[in-house]
Amino acid sequence: MSGQLAGQTIVITGAAGGIGQWLCRFFGAEGATIAALDRSDKVLELVETLKRDGVVANGAVADISSRDAVAGAFDSFGDVHLLINNAGVSRHPTIAATDPEGWNEDIASNLNGAYACTHAVLPQMVARGAGSIVSVSSINGLMALGDPAYSAAKAGLIAMTRAVAMEYGRYGIRANCVLPGTVRTPIWDHRLAKDPDVLKMLERWYPLGRIVEPEEVARVIAFLASDAASAVTGAAIPVDCGLTAGNIVMARELTLEDF
Repeated sequence: MSGQLAGQTIVITGAAGGIGQWLCRFFGAEGATIAALDRSDKVLELVETLKRDGVVANGAVADISSRDAVAGAFDSFGDVHLLINNAGVSRHPTIAATDPEGWNEDIASNLNGAYACTHAVLPQMVARGAGSIVSVSSINGLMALGDPAYSAAKAGLIAMTRAVAMEYGRYGIRANCVLPGTVRTPIWDHRLAKDPDVLKMLERWYPLGRIVEPEEVARVIAFLASDAASAVTGAAIPVDCGLTAGNIVMARELTLEDF
């Protein structure tokens, strides 16, 4: 990928999070101009750090669930060559714990926000005849694992990605998404405070015997954004240490073998 991103602007939402920070640093090191977007003002600290490291970067504090906030942020970013819809939150673990307001909040943050950002960049990508959009969905979009509002939004993000790929491929625009499993990011901090062994407990469900690291998700995003994936569009790629390959716990019990 070296050199091919020089002079290109990459918008990364949820930039202040674990995956988002890695993406900013990775693409910045590749010569891209980083446009970092997050609802937390920590994104401005990140931008200053990137600048000190020689990265061309600017940032904006905005809640992507607000269409007006998205429009204002993207107006300041100028031409956008790559959009990474990385922002996401999970706040309601069960249907019983999700009231209509909470449901709407999670759909707005995880799906509607990604749509608003996508809507903001498509016209200029069409005019340019090129562009790439990579969205961070989740394996929750494929199977029931709790967090129902978040999961519904992530399933919708897969569908939206495929719709964009179908409609805008003729303009040279590619749209893909990655589906992470459990990732070691700050989103788990509140659970770890209650149970320090929660992530260790989850590892037995993963064929690789571990959970995903943020940079592993980011590397697949980097591939999808690169010229190496020039014929890839409409794809939803699991990055899940094998979780969606099958139920390894059940398989072991059925065969009475620890394979």
